[in-house]
Amino acid sequence: MLPGVVGSQLLTNPIGAMSAQLLLILGFAVIVVGIVFIAVMWRYARLWIQSVSTGARIGIFDLLRMTFRKVNPTVIVRSKIMAVKAGIDEDEGLTTKALEAHYLAGGNVPLIIRSMIAARKAKIIDLSFKQATAIDLAGRNVLEAVQTSVYPRVIDCPSRESKRPTLDAVAKDGIQLKVRARVTVRANLKQLVGGATEETVIARVGEGIVSAIGSSKTHAHVLENPDTISTAVLARKLDSQTAFEIVSIDIADIDVGDNIGARLQADQAEADTRVARAQAEGRRAMAVSEEQESFAKMEENRGLLVEAEAEVPRAMAEAFRSGKLGILDYYKMKNVQADTDMRDSIANVGGRE
Repeated sequence: MLPGVVGSQLLTNPIGAMSAQLLLILGFAVIVVGIVFIAVMWRYARLWIQSVSTGARIGIFDLLRMTFRKVNPTVIVRSKIMAVKAGIDEDEGLTTKALEAHYLAGGNVPLIIRSMIAARKAKIIDLSFKQATAIDLAGRNVLEAVQTSVYPRVIDCPSRESKRPTLDAVAKDGIQLKVRARVTVRANLKQLVGGATEETVIARVGEGIVSAIGSSKTHAHVLENPDTISTAVLARKLDSQTAFEIVSIDIADIDVGDNIGARLQADQAEADTRVARAQAEGRRAMAVSEEQESFAKMEENRGLLVEAEAEVPRAMAEAFRSGKLGILDYYKMKNVQADTDMRDSIANVGGRE
């Protein structure tokens, strides 16, 4: 049929022309949907098949929704498959939406699943999904915590990073002991969130060892029975409010240090000597001061004496003028004075001999 004839027929039959256009649009839409379906199946078919074959029960539309929510479907599907194969069902709170929520919160979903599987296989740890997610979002390594619960870890006290290699304590007899201890701890999952860290455990154990040695009467008793230190420290419940449970405290090494008591006594004696010297120096200075004051008083009295002797001629002259003293009286006084001086001189010469 000629094109002109077809065009003329379409013009003469407008209903047929509309039907042809609808068919073209529907055909194009079917092609587009088919391409999208093939692309989706190409991307998610393997994950969907794995989910269906393993019983993870994650549908194709769930995978699409994960993409729109910016969730990695591969991580969620593989984590859910691990949980299902390990016997962890949705009754424990491990649903697909819960895994997506933990992924969007910034958590490590595969690590959570591996930690729950390890706890279940150990058969001595009760770790729920909510507890595991809380530990993970708190910044703790939940898998490492589970492993520490199964296989306890040994901590050196003091730690190897410490500037001092030993714990130094002094018994009541004044002898210093240098101690190194090893603390065996197990992770406490119930207190892992908000519990104190390993540094707190080391500090508390160190304080307990120093206190136990300080309360001992003699250092020989500690050397004979080092287990008494461990018993005393364990009785104080040092692991309270921490992320660990102390299993045992073992004294690895004890060395005898300096005689701190003798040194303190020597220092005290030296200090007492210095105090006594200071007090004696103070008394000497006081005596010198009193001596100088006595000299000053003597000079003052001597001055008064000279002044009084200077008044005697004046008084005698006044007595002569007033007629109260005569010449004969004066000579008699001089004779008496001369006799007195002669007797004093004779007495002094006899005393020297």
